[in-house]
Amino acid sequence: MSEVNLPVASFSPLYEQIKAMILASLQASEWLPGEAIPSEMELASRYAVSQGTVRKAIDELAAQNLLVRRQGKGTFVATHTEDDWQYRFLRLAPDSGEKFHLTNRFLVCQNTKATPYVANLLKLKAGDPVIYIDRVQSFAGQPVVFEEIWLPGARFKGLDLETLNEWHGPVYALYESQYATHMVRAEEKIKAVSADESLAQHLQLPVGAPLLSVERVAFTYGNKPVEIRHARYDTSEQHYENKLN
Repeated sequence: MSEVNLPVASFSPLYEQIKAMILASLQASEWLPGEAIPSEMELASRYAVSQGTVRKAIDELAAQNLLVRRQGKGTFVATHTEDDWQYRFLRLAPDSGEKFHLTNRFLVCQNTKATPYVANLLKLKAGDPVIYIDRVQSFAGQPVVFEEIWLPGARFKGLDLETLNEWHGPVYALYESQYATHMVRAEEKIKAVSADESLAQHLQLPVGAPLLSVERVAFTYGNKPVEIRHARYDTSEQHYENKLN
């Protein structure tokens, strides 16, 4: 008698299903960055589950930095406009221990076509429209970061150099408010490089000075890549800081 292979039933815990529903509402912009989501009681009624199930789902989303709990106020959608979140993806910190506040100077913002490499990272087709941006970030009047940024042209249609230089705040907050795009996670590749003539000029360093190269791909809801950022850091008075759990 031959062995019969029966299908294996897939099972997802109830709180995971509620988490997926809340995430779908975030992805659909039902609750925008910075806004409060409904209370646990309201969500429990909406989904016909217990408050404990909703709480566990929210706890996981908060642990993933998608939601923020505020004592006595409720739960809010995370936003890059808040002080604690402005530099959430930036791991550069001054050796002096000073509070790190960077000023931006955007040099280039132009429409171009995706190279095969950029297209692959952004899940586009080679030749699709992308926006290319150059910027220098300074600390205490000294340039410390030079960045090249690529964005999908269809999602960020109309973005220009004037808009970028007139924006006072983190660029991720601009993405949120003007393009309904919230960065929720990022992947980075890091290696040591030396400054060529162009980088040396932008960062006011001698040619050959050591730099830290950081290539980041940032994702929005649904694990969708929406930004490539290639930064070169002057780490002569700064360091790359990461906390591992």
